[in-house]
Amino acid sequence: MYGMLDISTSGMIAQRERMTAIAANLANRSSLEPDGTPYRARQAFFAAGDPRSRTPHGRKMGVHIDRVEVDQSPFNLRWDPSDPRAMKTGPQKGYVQESNVNPIVEQVNAIQASRAYEANVVAAEATKSMMAQALRLIA
Repeated sequence: MYGMLDISTSGMIAQRERMTAIAANLANRSSLEPDGTPYRARQAFFAAGDPRSRTPHGRKMGVHIDRVEVDQSPFNLRWDPSDPRAMKTGPQKGYVQESNVNPIVEQVNAIQASRAYEANVVAAEATKSMMAQALRLIA
């Protein structure tokens, strides 16, 4: 009976972890990696099932973050030949590499994750209400 709540709960946990990746992208947009290259965006990927579920049936239901991958898309370029990090040779001479994080895309993803989280909360509340009504009928 409580397996129904596990589905919504797994959705909330997955969206929270997705939001963590989004927040990290926005927070680190202007930072550099230890090797001096710009920060690369991270993307969270979902997979079916909930490996944290207590029951075998529950492990087949719900969703979880399967992996978080580094976005390998090219860095953004900004023209600033006076910057010490500007490229010194080649066709991109004078350009500075910047993070590939797109703040607009990240904001849209954050809104989407927030709405999905809210939808899972509403589904969990509806499930709890139906369970309470069923218990009232039995008693």
